[in-house]
Amino acid sequence: MNNKIAPVPVLLVLTGLFLSTPALAQTSEASSDKADANQAHSARAYSERGADTCLKCHDEDSKFPVYSIFKTKHAVRADKRTPFAKLQCETCHGPIGEHGKMVLHKGEKRAAIINFGLKSAVPVTQQNAICQDCHGGGRINWKGSNHEAVDVACASCHKIHAPRDPVLVKYEQPEVCYQCHKQQRADFYKPSVHPVRFGVMTCSQCHNVHGAVTASLLARPTLNQTCYGCHPEKRGPFLWEHAPVAENCALCHFPHGSIQPALLIKRPPWLCQQCHSQAGHPSIALTPAGLPSGTPSGLLLSGACTNCHSQVHGSNHPSGVKLMR
Repeated sequence: MNNKIAPVPVLLVLTGLFLSTPALAQTSEASSDKADANQAHSARAYSERGADTCLKCHDEDSKFPVYSIFKTKHAVRADKRTPFAKLQCETCHGPIGEHGKMVLHKGEKRAAIINFGLKSAVPVTQQNAICQDCHGGGRINWKGSNHEAVDVACASCHKIHAPRDPVLVKYEQPEVCYQCHKQQRADFYKPSVHPVRFGVMTCSQCHNVHGAVTASLLARPTLNQTCYGCHPEKRGPFLWEHAPVAENCALCHFPHGSIQPALLIKRPPWLCQQCHSQAGHPSIALTPAGLPSGTPSGLLLSGACTNCHSQVHGSNHPSGVKLMR
């Protein structure tokens, strides 16, 4: 009995498979056609002539000339890392598509492509992502950095088409930073400064502008270690240490500029008396009445404490406990 009924379900399954095969084939064929259509559309979106298409309009007489890029590293086709070794202009600016249309009707605007800079309608995150496709990879700590947090675009600081990027030129770099850092610009024009405005130093010597885990994007783990890069004689260790020197240079000095000598926060003796008690000292500079003679001392009016305590950063002299030698 069972042997006679069993073939019926098998026949039904085989029939179903036979009937569904054309449908599956039709679906597969439709998916393949769609993929081919997408691929064809993508291929049409990119220019067949690469940069030559762009140069028809973007010559030296246009509003946006681009010939200067051929003087930069980005246009070296022999280097496989560069945009011009790939899709040339479209590596960064995306498919030219309708933007490359030669004839425009009256009143018709040219289709937009990916532009860079402050005036671009493209979100900063998208602009920077294009740059990081080549310049990321762990080389910079941009993610989570101070500059990323305030939506600073790479093109806000870098001039990609320029033969000489100002931010990479020692005497031009500070002006790029000053566009945002107005207070620091003012500090560098005070009487006592680090020689940034003279082209001797750059901002990037002390600050890692692409991101750092340190305060103020310092290039080294601490402020003192950053200062020791140029002032190794202050590093120590000393036989007789001066505590604030080992703790933080900024306790006594402004890093960018000051109206006091040697970038000091205050002039001695007022600077010194922020920490050192007047008790037991032979002279007090706060008022003339506090001095033994009742009149201001010439020594205090000139070098103040450093007339005697000349080794304020530390001393290796056996008798230098008072930092006097």
